[in-house]
Amino acid sequence: MNGNLRLTIGMAFACLSLNAAAALSEPAASVASDWVKGFDNQARLVAGQAVRDGETGLYAGVEVAMPEGWKTYWRAPGDAGGVPPDFDWQASENLASADVLYPAPHRLSDKTGDAVGYKGGVIFPVRLIPKDATKPVILHGKIEYGLCKDICIPAEADLKVVIPPNVGASAELTDTLARVPQKNPRSGVDPKLDTWHFVESSPKPKLVLNVETAFPDKVDAFVVAPGGIYVPLPKRVANESGKAVFEVDLSDDVDIKNLKGKPLTVTMVDGKGQSETTITLK
Repeated sequence: MNGNLRLTIGMAFACLSLNAAAALSEPAASVASDWVKGFDNQARLVAGQAVRDGETGLYAGVEVAMPEGWKTYWRAPGDAGGVPPDFDWQASENLASADVLYPAPHRLSDKTGDAVGYKGGVIFPVRLIPKDATKPVILHGKIEYGLCKDICIPAEADLKVVIPPNVGASAELTDTLARVPQKNPRSGVDPKLDTWHFVESSPKPKLVLNVETAFPDKVDAFVVAPGGIYVPLPKRVANESGKAVFEVDLSDDVDIKNLKGKPLTVTMVDGKGQSETTITLK
């Protein structure tokens, strides 16, 4: 073998080695299932590494896309009624836990009343913990949710995606996680519950929420009780400098005895940020 041939072969092997190293150093891509189409909507799973509160973790997202004018619901649909989403992950493999999170919702008003949810589309992020982080997670979800326009219909989707242990980052999921209410409000960004009190005496029992916000005319508040216990939507009763006051009327269709002692989650949204906190009626 002459010197030129040896040099050519050596250079070829060097290039192959460099290409292999580059391929190994490149981050893997995020993954997604196929879209499952339903009546005037479609759904799919996306998955990848994403960042929340400065920490990177493994997340999936249940993405629901709808045409203009359609809406789907938050975990508490509101006074007008509706179907909250339900997630069943029992058919998954190598999955220790799946914790569904909810992006900040909106109050949606029409002739039927006030609902709480999303228009156009939404991604529900899901924090995943594998049983064995060195093996793929086969995420298999049976999802039920409600859709509403002029009529309201139940919808369901059977979704499945294989998530490799080296799955790459998902900017889409990180963006969605930024819209999940913070438990520790960011100063100057998120609205927060300043004070609250429970009025049990006449003329009517009520819960009063004083929400600190830079946008008193835009902030909204929602209250959720565990176990699907009904809590009416808060109503804004006053705007002050840097604060909005909401009241929750507990006089009709509310079992106050059942509410007492249970953790109530107060979610606040003002267009710039969002936060949530837990209170307990005594």
